[in-house]
Amino acid sequence: MKGAPAGKDDVDTRQWRDTIAAAQDGDRRALDELVEGWLPLVYNIVGRALNGHADVDDVVQETMLRAVDNLGSLRDPDSFRSWLVAIAMRQIRDRARRRTAAPLDESAAREAADFAELTVLRLQLEGQRREVAEAVRWLDDEDRELLSLWWLEVAGELSRRDLAAAVGISRQHAAVRVQRMKERLETSRGIVRALDGACPDLRELAARWNGRPDSVWRKRLARHIRGCGYCGDPRESVVPAERLLVGIALVPVPVGFTLSLALGGKTAAAATATVASAGWSAKVLGALTQPVVAVTAGATIVAGGAYVVTQAPDTPPPRVAVSPTAASTHRPPPVVHTPSPSPSPSVTPTKTLLYGSVVDAVDRAPDPDTPPGALPHRPETGITSTGGAHAVMNHRGDGVTLTGKGYVLVRWQISPQYRAGSLVMPAWTGLRGELFHVASGGGRRMDDSVSATDSTATGMGNSTVGFTVLPPGTQQMWQNEYFYLDGSVTLTVNERGADYGLSVFPSSWDATEKDITTGPDQGAKRYGLVRDTGRDDTPVPQYVTRSTPADPATVAQRSRV
Repeated sequence: MKGAPAGKDDVDTRQWRDTIAAAQDGDRRALDELVEGWLPLVYNIVGRALNGHADVDDVVQETMLRAVDNLGSLRDPDSFRSWLVAIAMRQIRDRARRRTAAPLDESAAREAADFAELTVLRLQLEGQRREVAEAVRWLDDEDRELLSLWWLEVAGELSRRDLAAAVGISRQHAAVRVQRMKERLETSRGIVRALDGACPDLRELAARWNGRPDSVWRKRLARHIRGCGYCGDPRESVVPAERLLVGIALVPVPVGFTLSLALGGKTAAAATATVASAGWSAKVLGALTQPVVAVTAGATIVAGGAYVVTQAPDTPPPRVAVSPTAASTHRPPPVVHTPSPSPSPSVTPTKTLLYGSVVDAVDRAPDPDTPPGALPHRPETGITSTGGAHAVMNHRGDGVTLTGKGYVLVRWQISPQYRAGSLVMPAWTGLRGELFHVASGGGRRMDDSVSATDSTATGMGNSTVGFTVLPPGTQQMWQNEYFYLDGSVTLTVNERGADYGLSVFPSSWDATEKDITTGPDQGAKRYGLVRDTGRDDTPVPQYVTRSTPADPATVAQRSRV
């Protein structure tokens, strides 16, 4: 796929000029190539401007639809980039006006993927680059819109002329506005650094904060930082944001954006039904079913009034938003959390030799200094993962499919500081073959104490930010949980209440054994726990099914597979 040609040489410019001209003349392949090549730029502009709000998909789709629909009116192919960016900014502003006239449900925004976090995860940003991405959350809407363009300017994807044209101002005025936005971005970077620090006065101030960045708290925290010798000291040289962003890649477009349009001799009504089943918005359906050019992000294009939307065979279907069920929104009674060395009561699972009749139960935390029993070595030929060697899943609906015979590590990251409350467990669905829960490790259980100064602090939270609460009867997870798979299965994050993430790694018996036998004398909180008996009475995960429900959060807690 071609990247957007900002800052590229004349050869690239001529190539895109030829592609644009061919698309204007009705060349289907050229139009397909044009949409595919410029979609990442539009997605990054809209995603950053709206910071991953639920409207991002609609705005991106509307931008591409309008661009395709009006491509014939573009007189100068060399101005295509600034023309397309201007369309995107108009759609962003139109969305803002609609939002002002009819306020949107902000719960949808919180459910959507935070674009700052997507930037960090998908581009694997670290250090001060990560700091800049996270600081975006603290900017006002207008600043985020400008930042979405300036970020791509310093990254080499847009020119200052493109930026000024998209905003509708002169280059001189653009320079002034960019400078003011950069000042607020640097203030926000200072807040991100300070919140990661250990200033007790800042912790006391932030205790009243709800955890959602806004302009009021930006001013309050910035006022504290300016007057605080601890928070105001960056403790390392601060690199200007533009130097950090030079050459940074575009955030990849999610796979779920991709549909394929193919000529099938069906009517627009048939296309509507097919697309509607995939969860596309009514607004986009209306545009798609007009007797003009039909296009979806990353699509194959067909001109004319007769077309049908079909799913590409190697593309996962777009995720469909499903209303939470009673099971997925269950809230247990309030629990007072006080870390205690005494273990939780043990419930012994019923053991039989029939595979799948045993599930995890609430178990007793083993003595920290007691080494685990021997871990049976099951046959392993290796596991392949759709998420690669390290899949990071942080949002509801994120999933990874595992296939093969071998060991899998699932690492927990619970974030009550962002959103505490009831946790909806991840689910294993579409199981083919066998899946066992063989061991727990990582040096600690998530309810172990994690602070020498705060007696209430565990991996599940503390008395200041709140606690992550498990559904009744749920097995307490450890930092690392190990599973053995012989077949295929999909693991899905069902985040709806408490904030959590999972990292999934194909692993091995050697790595599993090394982790669980690393004990307190080696810097860990406790030794690990072996669950595998080497037989079919080894536990299976609590939330596993051979079916593939529309909403994985509805998988029963006590599995029977």
